[in-house]
Amino acid sequence: MSKSVRSKTAIQIQDRLIDELIGICRGVIADGVVDEKEAIFIGQWISNHREIADRWPVNILYARLTEMLRDGVLSGDEQVELLATLREITGDSALFQEHNRSTSLPLDHPGPEVQFAGKSFCLTGKFVFGSTLDCEEIVAELGGLLCEQPEADTDYLVIGEICSPEWEHTTFGRSIELAVELKEKGSAIAIISEEQWVDSLSSQ
Repeated sequence: MSKSVRSKTAIQIQDRLIDELIGICRGVIADGVVDEKEAIFIGQWISNHREIADRWPVNILYARLTEMLRDGVLSGDEQVELLATLREITGDSALFQEHNRSTSLPLDHPGPEVQFAGKSFCLTGKFVFGSTLDCEEIVAELGGLLCEQPEADTDYLVIGEICSPEWEHTTFGRSIELAVELKEKGSAIAIISEEQWVDSLSSQ
């Protein structure tokens, strides 16, 4: 088996594991509560699947769980925080349920000022604003450049507000994951929401 085939197979296995974890998280938050036993179970599950512990969004969840359980107790405030984190990761946050909106977890906070002239944009997901072509035309009209996937010199990744329930490992999810990895390597790429992108249009 070639190295590239092994690498592709490993990624596919990791994707299935992340899907499984997200399914577990959805099951845990179904009753609107996360107790200490459930938190410990999720943490142990990740520990038993270390090959995905550094993949987004597992790395964020694992870091928060480790910190919360450091003293061996999941306080009431930590339960509330963990529930919110799980809802963000699964896309089930009450803030986004109305339109099945994409998770806000990887967005830049605070969001940067969005400029268009000479700046490069990668658009991912489905947009309330209109079709992908409509959005691309707006960027081009304002002097922006377009790229199919995030690269080290991309200025903005714009995440559409509408996503499918299984967005995590579609091209949509891959673009988010890639942008997060680029930021960790020092890229200045900004990850912004469609809402912020649309708001910036009025100032152009």
